[in-house]
Amino acid sequence: MKSRSAMRFVAGLWRLACAFLCFAATSVAWHTPNYWVYFTYQTGFVLGIVMLWAGAASLLNGIQPPAWLKGCLTFYIVITGIVALTLLPPPDPATSKYVFGILTNTMLHQAVPIIAAIDFLLFDEHRRFAWHYPLTWLIYFPFYLTFVLVRAQLWPRSGPQPDGGAYPYDFINLAKFGWVQVGSNIFFMLIGFILLGLLLFIVDRILPKRPLLG
Repeated sequence: MKSRSAMRFVAGLWRLACAFLCFAATSVAWHTPNYWVYFTYQTGFVLGIVMLWAGAASLLNGIQPPAWLKGCLTFYIVITGIVALTLLPPPDPATSKYVFGILTNTMLHQAVPIIAAIDFLLFDEHRRFAWHYPLTWLIYFPFYLTFVLVRAQLWPRSGPQPDGGAYPYDFINLAKFGWVQVGSNIFFMLIGFILLGLLLFIVDRILPKRPLLG
């Protein structure tokens, strides 16, 4: 019993640390509002809220966030890490944002995805994901794309790129690549998203119901 309480304490601190990094890294968007157009900043901030809830619930033995919500934010922050690793160019130290002397890109693209993935594996209860979760988690993505593309058409020089460009990511830059290439990029990204969601679902089913360390 004492061991279980100790693990809940560890889980709580781990989750609160994740929330702190999320809020610290996204704090720069409060005085640079066009940074909210980044997928990373939107999902990172919401993950911070969910991890704050989960951490407090662990410490107080309270009600944890719903499995769908926790899984959804874990899903999207892992996507953030994978996309940053495979599709995005290295951040430019001269134009990037820093918090506590650390690149926000490093926090949100590397540290937070790893922390959230470990939290899912070790501290979450498992076998709670319904079969449709990997599909319903995708609901946010088309809304995000619509927001970015409409915003870029209406305010093409609104940033957040250093040159004023409104597209936060080059692979959805309509002005540069056109509808065919951007549509193809989005299609293959969706396939990757579905496969990742399926992988999370399978891992959730394989792992024991009780948290491994929680």
